[in-house]
Amino acid sequence: MGIFDFLKGEFIDVIHWTDDTRDTMVWRFEREAHEIKYGAKLTVREGQAAVFVHEGQLADVFTPGLYMLETNNMPVMTTLQHWDHGFQSPFKSEIYFVNTTRFNNLKWGTKNPIICRDPEFGPVRLRAFGSYTIRVVDAARFLTEIVGTDGEFTMDEISFQIRNIIVQEFSRAVAGSGIPVLDMAANTSDLGKLIATEIAPTLAEYGLAIPELYIENISLPPAVEQAMDKRTQMGIVGDLGRYTQFAAAEAMGAAAQTPNSGMGAGIGMGMGMAMAQQMGQHLQPQAAGQASGPWGARPAAGAAAPQAAPAQAAPVAPPPPPVEHVWHTAENGTTSGPYSKARMGRMAQEGSLTRDTHVWTPGQDGWMRAGDVAELAQLFTILPPPPPPPAP
Repeated sequence: MGIFDFLKGEFIDVIHWTDDTRDTMVWRFEREAHEIKYGAKLTVREGQAAVFVHEGQLADVFTPGLYMLETNNMPVMTTLQHWDHGFQSPFKSEIYFVNTTRFNNLKWGTKNPIICRDPEFGPVRLRAFGSYTIRVVDAARFLTEIVGTDGEFTMDEISFQIRNIIVQEFSRAVAGSGIPVLDMAANTSDLGKLIATEIAPTLAEYGLAIPELYIENISLPPAVEQAMDKRTQMGIVGDLGRYTQFAAAEAMGAAAQTPNSGMGAGIGMGMGMAMAQQMGQHLQPQAAGQASGPWGARPAAGAAAPQAAPAQAAPVAPPPPPVEHVWHTAENGTTSGPYSKARMGRMAQEGSLTRDTHVWTPGQDGWMRAGDVAELAQLFTILPPPPPPPAP
């Protein structure tokens, strides 16, 4: 082997690219003065494509495989000069490696709310977000339309543009779909496929494709969501009047069990006034019926007309009945109750309630002796009548 063949073998190039960044889409093979030796070995791995650019023009695209850069396997470059030189001079060209694998877990979302017309709620504002995947399907078009002469092109440089395309098509698809807001959660898969189909022609002009697009969530403004929650609660409650009565009764019971609180007495007074008002409204029609006579009878023909009765004032509703207190007792550090006043009277007769027993009722300022409470003191002063005389 001559010295010329030895030198030629020593200067053979090996051109390849291994990527460990996970976000690089295009990488340019760097060589001083862009000189590539004749007969260089080009290795293109799976998930890659190599674009050969000579003197500013795209010359060829290499798919995965091993190539020898010679004129016999590069018909596009047969016009290159200086191949007949003895040392087979290097040619000044550039090689761009393009990553053709999928770029996964890319995020998209609406920066501003989308206004659309809902058939049930009318105009509503929607927000949405999700994820998508993208890949290069035409390396030559992607290089000429997007990358240009960038030596290292990453996904971040084009993700913003793709997000804008997705949001634009999502807005148009949602506004024209006619799907109610409450049913959109069940149609996110179909909406995602529809949007991916609509943006495919636009991305094809860049040499890209979007294999998957997912809509993870479609949400309404917080105020609308709170109103929907209220509506759901009303649907669960059912009869609002019965629920209100039940809630009031529960509140009264809770207040009665709370020591040193006037809430129970206040609730009791309010309920008593409401009951009195209902009774007054019920008695007014009856009073009007009695004033017109039984069965609404009219005077017989020819009979003297009765004298007009003096005008009477409208019946006034009676005052609310007094609120009956319920009592708690404390003895040996243990409380019991509540007891009605009648029950307290029986306890006084039985001897389980004495003047020294500490008692408490809602609205009372702390525990007091039963003998010091005016309402209970009378239970100890009333004596039973004398027993009847014995039978003869």
